[in-house]
Amino acid sequence: MPYLGNEEAVRELRRALSNPNVQSDQLRYRNTVLKVIRAMSQGVDVSGLFSEMVKACASVDIVQKKLVYVFLCSYATLNPELSLLVINTLRKDCQDPNPMVRSLALRNMSNLRLPSLVEYVEKPLTAGLRDRAACVRRVAVLGWAKLHNLQPNSEIDAAVVNELYSLLRDPDPVVMVNCLRALEEILKEEGGVAINKPIAHHLLNRLKETDVWGQCEVLRILQHYRPQSEEELFDILSLLDASLVSHQPTVMAATLSLFLHLCSGLPPVCLAALERARGPLLAACGSVSREMRFTALCHIQLLLRSLPGLMGAHYKRFFCGYAEPAYMKQRKMQVLVELVNDDNVGLILDELKGYCTDVNAETAQAAVSAIAVVQTMRDLVWVCPQNSHTVCLALEACEETLQDSQGRQALLWLLGMYGEQVAGAPYTLEVFIDGVRSEASVGVKMELLTSACRLFLCRPAEMQDMLGRLLHYCIEEETDTCVHDQARLYYRLLHCGIEETRKILLGRRSDPSLGVLIGRPAEPVSQWAPYFNTLEPLRQDGAAEAEPASRESPRCVPCEAKTKRITSRSLLLLDAGRREEEHLCLEELIRSAVVPLCSPHNLQAALQLLNIQMLAFTPPHTLPWRVYLYTHTQRAHAGHTLVLGELLWPGETQKEGGAEPEEEVRVTLRQQPPDDEALKGFFSILTTVLQTVSSQGE
Repeated sequence: MPYLGNEEAVRELRRALSNPNVQSDQLRYRNTVLKVIRAMSQGVDVSGLFSEMVKACASVDIVQKKLVYVFLCSYATLNPELSLLVINTLRKDCQDPNPMVRSLALRNMSNLRLPSLVEYVEKPLTAGLRDRAACVRRVAVLGWAKLHNLQPNSEIDAAVVNELYSLLRDPDPVVMVNCLRALEEILKEEGGVAINKPIAHHLLNRLKETDVWGQCEVLRILQHYRPQSEEELFDILSLLDASLVSHQPTVMAATLSLFLHLCSGLPPVCLAALERARGPLLAACGSVSREMRFTALCHIQLLLRSLPGLMGAHYKRFFCGYAEPAYMKQRKMQVLVELVNDDNVGLILDELKGYCTDVNAETAQAAVSAIAVVQTMRDLVWVCPQNSHTVCLALEACEETLQDSQGRQALLWLLGMYGEQVAGAPYTLEVFIDGVRSEASVGVKMELLTSACRLFLCRPAEMQDMLGRLLHYCIEEETDTCVHDQARLYYRLLHCGIEETRKILLGRRSDPSLGVLIGRPAEPVSQWAPYFNTLEPLRQDGAAEAEPASRESPRCVPCEAKTKRITSRSLLLLDAGRREEEHLCLEELIRSAVVPLCSPHNLQAALQLLNIQMLAFTPPHTLPWRVYLYTHTQRAHAGHTLVLGELLWPGETQKEGGAEPEEEVRVTLRQQPPDDEALKGFFSILTTVLQTVSSQGE
């Protein structure tokens, strides 16, 4: 047919469909119908040919019937009156000797989706449930689900439901699975299909007869059943054992989800099931499909919440490939961090070092990864100084990829504290010193001053000239008061002598009150089991995964304890508010309005002299002003107690004459375990420090 406009093309197709010569030639008639379908797929409105296509439905050619049914189902809602003409042909086809024709007619009767035709469809569907051909029964079962979906508020026919329940024992496994799907849809308001003991064991015994998706459907439906005894439970678990290690990831995931559901009251059995599922999950991580690999990674993260060491021996399987997309690398790095221990920390740090310096099109991702890694290294040596040598080996060339001030500060701190172990430390600092005029971050400049002075104390010959240039610039040319004052402080401190400077600047490299970090405590499986084998793990942001509220911060154990796990990327301290143990709270006001106007770094230095560590503080000139701190105090009787504190200054208060500056800082302290005497002593010391800083600020 030559190229014509849409209207002219439709007229030409109508003439061809109505031509007796075309209708008498079966091949020409089929080709004309095919042209109609092709035009419909190209967006041409061919709804005007509905009557002609209804007539074309009365054919013995199955291919032509299929094409016509596609057309009728697409335009039935636009021509509800004319659709009645199709019903007679479809009902006639339901009596055809060919089972393919019967199933095709039933399928398209239910696909018309017209409420006015429901009464004409019910009788053929009922007959289809008893048809001798399995393909017809398959279609009839799903047809009842479609009818219910079309009229969800209609009364449920008990006879149909009973018929569907009886078909659960149909010899065809597809009919059985379709019955489960249909009953689940029809009985949705009643909680879905009811599974008793005979049905449950029947489904389990026929599980291997179904295809992959059928097995997943059966395993999902079996979660409706609760075993009546522990003996029955273990019989069911024995039947499911082979599916738990299936080479099909979807079947394995559905089986594990059922395991976790049935064994919710048996945590050891749940953990044993997780161990069994390790192999299939690792195999899924090596799948050709990126989507399958990513899904497996997300579900592995769930499992690690209860079994942190589950994949520890296989950490190399989570190293990133060069050609992998950014989202995959991001998720793999999250898993890698959870698998770090004393045995593999060196190899994993070497791998992370490669990610820091890798030239990739995703430059932003490389920068973020570099920042996270360097800050992790800083926190790692603070908590676990035994790993300082491994960290120092990974510092070379990190400055080339650092684009964030926090990352640069972390690197400078490491070079200052462990510069004697890094061969190129002075030359790395020289790069920062040469670019100090263009450095926009005040925090980086202050950290650079401290690191340069510290490195001068252990490597004076290499650092003397560089330190002199840095101090000269910061004292004579720097415009920021905080940097200027810190440079003058270090200059005068050096005049007091090397030993005095060493006592002040070369303090502790780690916190001896903290033990080896062993990561998050293992969570009960029941906290995340409902989300397993769902889309929930995939919805979490790969760049910064939000931790569920139930997940606690890492625990700290005494250094003498023989534990080797290090599975957190940063130093997180105990949140006493989340612990079930009793704690003590104290809220007081301190008259010290000048403290918030002081440099946070000066305040931090003052607190550290008394072993009080600052966790976080708000940026300068930000209201309300907050500082979070912690310390360990000696208890009155024995042992230590942890104190968490918050300093809050709103800045202004509204009064009748207008807004006036607030003169008091609110101090909130929380202590665990409680010791009233120790807490009051700490508050007294904190008050003295704040008042001293205020007097100097004035």
